[in-house]
Amino acid sequence: MPRKSPPNSGSADPKDWVCLAVAGAPKGVRGALRLTCYNESPSDIAGFNPLHAGPGGRLLSVSVIEHPKPNQVVVKIEGIEDRDAAAALNGTRFFVPRSRMPEPEDDEFYHHDLIGLSVVDQQDGPLGTVRAVLDFGAGELLEVVRANNRSTFMLPFTNEVVPTIDLAAGRVVVDPPEGLIDDV
Repeated sequence: MPRKSPPNSGSADPKDWVCLAVAGAPKGVRGALRLTCYNESPSDIAGFNPLHAGPGGRLLSVSVIEHPKPNQVVVKIEGIEDRDAAAALNGTRFFVPRSRMPEPEDDEFYHHDLIGLSVVDQQDGPLGTVRAVLDFGAGELLEVVRANNRSTFMLPFTNEVVPTIDLAAGRVVVDPPEGLIDDV
């Protein structure tokens, strides 16, 4: 699938885009596609149309036809008429420009705003940098690249373990349980 930017699509800088969903396997033979959604109400994803296939990528319009799981919807994408065309989108991430998203509340964050923040302990000791926010089904995790090398560790992204996020200062203060992080 081409990743060419459409006219007037705006910046391709990742910080200017918010990933709303990632495509999974097709459903059926008529081009329906499963999306794992990252927005609060997955069934509302069509309200963000058109979606971009990749930051600044080709524009696609979706309509929700099913909501089988809490974070998953089955969609029909305009112009995708068969299983093979839907399967070609498997793994595609769907984005909208950041400017189209509502500002988060004081205690909310867009995942991509956390990427690259410094991670420090409560004594301001450097631990590393946020590489990713992950969710394998049992709760969100921060993947942190250690300050002293390229290895990583994960922290539960909970209020207890991550009591402070200061976007203006570019840092995350953590209070991990003893033994969770060894030899940082």
